[in-house]
Amino acid sequence: MTSHPELILGSTSVYRRELLQRLKIPFRVEAPDIDETPLENETPQQLVERLAVEKARSVADKNPGSLVIGSDQVAVHGGKIVGKPHTHDRAMQQLREANGQEIMLYTGLSLVNADTGEAQTEVIPFQVVFRNLSEQQLESYLHKEQPYHCAGSVKSEGLGIALLERFEGEDPNTLIGLPLIRLIRMLEYFGVNVI
Repeated sequence: MTSHPELILGSTSVYRRELLQRLKIPFRVEAPDIDETPLENETPQQLVERLAVEKARSVADKNPGSLVIGSDQVAVHGGKIVGKPHTHDRAMQQLREANGQEIMLYTGLSLVNADTGEAQTEVIPFQVVFRNLSEQQLESYLHKEQPYHCAGSVKSEGLGIALLERFEGEDPNTLIGLPLIRLIRMLEYFGVNVI
């Protein structure tokens, strides 16, 4: 029997935890301790790549003998990062701006070997096209779902799927924040096979 390094998800996201459970491999969760403030002139892709690596390294530094997953995601519309709304009014504004439009999601994914410092890191794009919906439909969605801690006010794993016309990308899990297809390849690189 081959022993593998301990696998740790460096995240506070319950959605990423639920996605990783789908792979049916043992892991634990530890919150990373990093500053997520974007750097001056940093592109959305650079931001999510940097934050994914920093999250993984932050946890790896405290856990020798482990493999640590870090992930970060941003939504981009009109060349600007669309963050978490936190309030109903801000969520409504975000949904009005996205209504009938295309939004790009960029997810940074990093898997760090705590002992060697070696990292597998990628940025995975994912395009989302919103339906044209009425103010009443948008309000109904917000009252039912209350997605105030979801980037762009879209909780696609819940009722947010009703906001969407279509999406394009290699892995639908990317929409929720953890690209499992890429992660499986990264785990295999470090000798961890899920099947």
